[in-house]
Amino acid sequence: MALAAASDLLVLEGLGDSPAARYIAHFSCRGLVRSASGAVEVAESFAVGIDFPEDYLRRVEPMRVLTWLAPSNVLHPNISPVAPVICVGHLAPGTPLVDILYQVFEMVTYRRLTMREDDALNRWACVWARRNQHRFPIDDRPLKRRAARFRVRSCSEGGR
Repeated sequence: MALAAASDLLVLEGLGDSPAARYIAHFSCRGLVRSASGAVEVAESFAVGIDFPEDYLRRVEPMRVLTWLAPSNVLHPNISPVAPVICVGHLAPGTPLVDILYQVFEMVTYRRLTMREDDALNRWACVWARRNQHRFPIDDRPLKRRAARFRVRSCSEGGR
């Protein structure tokens, strides 16, 4: 929740008791979708479900922990176009929620992707990404706001 509070691009919704075992992460960043006509377009709203099973600290199945929610026409090699499946790669048991959120954000913005067709959930997106690497990242804003540092000098220190 601290990451979401320090972000202009993330809203994190805990479902159930606190601390929650289920979350919906809403990302307001630029990523890609494929329109009904087949055109690749920029979208600015994405959502993923995160569900931590009771034995998450001992074992983890990444494709059961994460569920792609919206938009259904998202375009990314590691997000399935036919099922709500997203693959962030290997997740170790007990991987913190913050790490998962960063991994999903990096995928949506095309900072993180696998361009191997034999390992892709969306082969068409994989081929497209390989041909369009010059467009990445789609969104270069940080997930967490950077702290601004200011030094204020008084007039007695020689400031004007």
